[in-house]
Amino acid sequence: MTNQLASARGVFAIAATPFRDDGRLDTAGIDRLTDFYVACGVDGLTILGIMGEAPKLEPEESLAVIRQALGRTRLPVIVGVSASGFAAMHRLARESMDLGAAGVMIAPPSHLRSDDQILAYYAQAVEAIGMDVPFVIQDYPLALSVIMSPRVIRTIVQNHASCAMVKHEDWPGLDKITQLKAFMAEGSMRPVSILCGNGALFLDFEMERGASGAMTGYAFPELLVDVVRLQRDGRRDAAHDLFDAHLPLIRYEQQPGIGLAVRKYVLKKRGIIASDAQRKPGSSLTGTSRAEVDYLLARLARHDKRAAI
Repeated sequence: MTNQLASARGVFAIAATPFRDDGRLDTAGIDRLTDFYVACGVDGLTILGIMGEAPKLEPEESLAVIRQALGRTRLPVIVGVSASGFAAMHRLARESMDLGAAGVMIAPPSHLRSDDQILAYYAQAVEAIGMDVPFVIQDYPLALSVIMSPRVIRTIVQNHASCAMVKHEDWPGLDKITQLKAFMAEGSMRPVSILCGNGALFLDFEMERGASGAMTGYAFPELLVDVVRLQRDGRRDAAHDLFDAHLPLIRYEQQPGIGLAVRKYVLKKRGIIASDAQRKPGSSLTGTSRAEVDYLLARLARHDKRAAI
């Protein structure tokens, strides 16, 4: 399974977690959302990530989401298991793998500052989940305040055979991708998959720098699939033209604080989820913001009919 993720390419959609207006899990919505991602042509799913509101779920709710998503698709599913303590991480990781997950994703806690602290944390995390569990490094300094240099990432990969993937979300981070690919080319770093996040804000050039694909949750995952495919086919201008048409909405969705509200609002307008509610604490869009999103969708529909909703 480690080899499967280490060679993964394409798009792993970061799944939102649908709730009812009253904050309860929308179990029917999980099935509809999973089916939607599969129909968009994604290569895998990542559930219980930061944008999946994982910290707001009770442990049994997390397991229910995992069980339902894994029972709905045969695509590889990565489960976010980041937790404040290793006991909770161990349980969620082991139960996820027992249910058929392809691997787990681990984000570093925000208090880590030095390279030695980061390396020690991942060593302890691997010990906690088990060395047989494939894991993904989440490199997201903008949200987590932890800065991992390419050399630190290389050391984690080299120290732990179960490390299969890097979720790259540094910003600016294009040169980091280039450096990691150079390590792999020279043989000083074992080849692993590099999937990029940041709401796909830089996906056009990330693919050109050698990224394996995307792992993010933009409300039009079909766009992510198309851009990755076009870049692979060598159709650079076509990839950039399509990406540029979506860029205003991608940018709007990437705003700190309301980004998930934007994403859920669009998914609701597309008929994928019944409610755009977030579990508290959460954000919501003002009437003006909703009108701006509607305007962006109308403009996008001139270039991509999938936005005509």
